Amino acid sequence: MRFQRVSKAVAVGAALALALSACAPGGGDTGADASKDANAGGGNGSAEAANSGKADLGDITTADDTINVTVGAPEFISYNGFTPNTYSTYNSAIVDRMFAGFSYFGTDGTLYPNEALGSYEKVSDDPLTIKYTIAEDAKWSDGTPITVADSVFAWAVQNLNLNEGSKEKPLFNSVSVDLGDTVPEGPQGDWDGKEFTVEFAEPDPDWALQTWMLHPAHVVAEESGMSTEELVSAIRAGESDKLKKAADFWNEGWMTDPGKLPDEKISPVSGPYKLGSWKAGESVTLVANENYYGPAPATKELTFRFLEDASMVQALQNKDVDVINPQPTVDTLAQLENLGDAVAIQKGDTLTWEHLDFNFAEGNAMTNLELRKAFAMCVPRQQIVDNLVKPLNPDAIVMNAREVFPFQDNYQEVVDASYDGRYDEVDIEGAKKILEEQDAVGTEVRIGYSAPNERRANEVSAIKSSCDEAGFKIVDSGSADFFSPNGAQDRGDYEVALFAWAGSGQITSGQNIYATGKPQNFGQYSNPEVDAAWETLASSLDPAVHAEQTKKIEKLLWDDLFGIPVFAHPGLSASGADIQNVRHTATQDQIVWNAEQWVRAE
Repeated sequence: MRFQRVSKAVAVGAALALALSACAPGGGDTGADASKDANAGGGNGSAEAANSGKADLGDITTADDTINVTVGAPEFISYNGFTPNTYSTYNSAIVDRMFAGFSYFGTDGTLYPNEALGSYEKVSDDPLTIKYTIAEDAKWSDGTPITVADSVFAWAVQNLNLNEGSKEKPLFNSVSVDLGDTVPEGPQGDWDGKEFTVEFAEPDPDWALQTWMLHPAHVVAEESGMSTEELVSAIRAGESDKLKKAADFWNEGWMTDPGKLPDEKISPVSGPYKLGSWKAGESVTLVANENYYGPAPATKELTFRFLEDASMVQALQNKDVDVINPQPTVDTLAQLENLGDAVAIQKGDTLTWEHLDFNFAEGNAMTNLELRKAFAMCVPRQQIVDNLVKPLNPDAIVMNAREVFPFQDNYQEVVDASYDGRYDEVDIEGAKKILEEQDAVGTEVRIGYSAPNERRANEVSAIKSSCDEAGFKIVDSGSADFFSPNGAQDRGDYEVALFAWAGSGQITSGQNIYATGKPQNFGQYSNPEVDAAWETLASSLDPAVHAEQTKKIEKLLWDDLFGIPVFAHPGLSASGADIQNVRHTATQDQIVWNAEQWVRAE
């Protein structure tokens, strides 16, 4: 399963990710939620603006310096950021600097190969077969070569079939568990070699996003009493009994108390940075990996400070931090603008979008399509965009799609084919008429979101002012634990959920949200036509099929009123004027996506 980073709000409220995420609830001040155009920011980084991938900065001598950054207040969790309890936006911001993958997202959601680690090529469409080649000099920070064994282990971690007879209890407690079905035989190649192929059971339009490199197989093998070859053999043979110790170590072996790093012997890295120090409740510092085989990081140390959004601008002004990634609010932007030339502000489009989703659980008032229509008629989407979003992005518009964004070339084509504009204007009288006909005047609509959240509270206030006039009784049900396990969303105690999804250019991610019974279909929506359209889309490599089915899906979701899209989130971050190469990104990786290229101007 491809997935995206879980949101700030989920990380804050529960410190856990949504397992099997296809999209992550996301976006700065998001709800279930937390989290890029190629705008440049930070000192002399403007030369990179035309590039949406990482710029070629030539030969780099790592500066003996520390750059301080904050992406939020939550504590660092673990070197292993791939379990449901550790897969958060905040943890990922740190661990993603330590691990290499075969690809990465550029600023606009375009996928680029990570040539430092290796290369890949499609060698067959039927069956879909991909060949991967690991760079000869690619090695872990302890000097151990990165080999096919590491890719076999990454497959094992995501293989729900490696268990003791029940898919209900994964052997490896991973956020991604379907790779065993997607690629039944796993990576094929000599375990200690540098080349392997993977053969997909079905066409997969997102094949390039699959994760074939995670954690060091040699460490897991040693900690479970095996050689690396024995570990690979047990995985390939499906011998779950022999893998239990390996799984136990992977699940828990890197977990430590706050402030205590795992022993460096068991935590080598494949990326440009490794763990250096950890001050509980304050910060984690990464230091340059002296054995990194790719371009050297531009700065020796990156320190991630744990700061609340409200204190970020002041910390930047005081030079306590050099780069901040705050919630994008009008007040925050004004504060940053008041700092003048002392800072560089990064703004732009993002692949994160705000929406109101209905609860389709049996007995909920919103199972009535007519009531959903009445609610859609009274939601003042244009007012919300004008008051809360346009001050941050003057070009912002009301969003009328789910799978494409207003700044993408095919947006209007998809909207024209799927939506007739019937909910563009507030229609209080039309909503009143429906409520009267349905004998539903006074229907309570609890709008839940992750609180506190100023912008979300303002959105609900605007909806209440309008929809109460139509005859609904809108209740602000925002709470800190709304999206937590056993919270109101989990219990189904809401009519409408207000949050955001963070996208990253995946073609099939929406299937996990809109298809029947999928993990992120929180509201229990079901439409066989939507399910069939997603199956057609997800099993084709033809862009024309993707385009056709996207239009069909969007129209069905509008006809059913699965939910109401509102707007694409504006992006906002800032850096000291002396920090070079800080660049905005539309993707869920947020501002730290190229942190290894940041450097202080001399």
